[in-house]
Amino acid sequence: VQLQAFGGGLVQAGGSLRLSCAASGPTFGDYYMGWFRQAPGKEREFVAAIARGGGHTYYAESVEGRFTISRDNAKNMGYLQLNSLKPEDTAVYYCAADRSVRYYYSDVGSWDYWGQGTEVTVSS
Repeated sequence: VQLQAFGGGLVQAGGSLRLSCAASGPTFGDYYMGWFRQAPGKEREFVAAIARGGGHTYYAESVEGRFTISRDNAKNMGYLQLNSLKPEDTAVYYCAADRSVRYYYSDVGSWDYWGQGTEVTVSS
């Protein structure tokens, strides 16, 4: 599967953005989907993940209650709604997919497929 993330931009603190991840191939529903981010000078970190059918979602503690992950398998699309943004949310955001990540969703190395990233900048 090939992934392309888009929707990033510059937003003021407290604002919102919706990131999208377009997936190629007819079997997107066979993959877990995740979002990660990488701030300048820092390691890539887990943000959120969603199970194949969308019935289970997982979040990093730092974004719980502010970000919402979702997917539309019929459209081969994944989404990450970012609300109440903070300057510390500034990073390049990447979408990822994997057939069997399951309980290891927060581990960068557990994901086989990655999009190219979209940049989010939150000004104070």
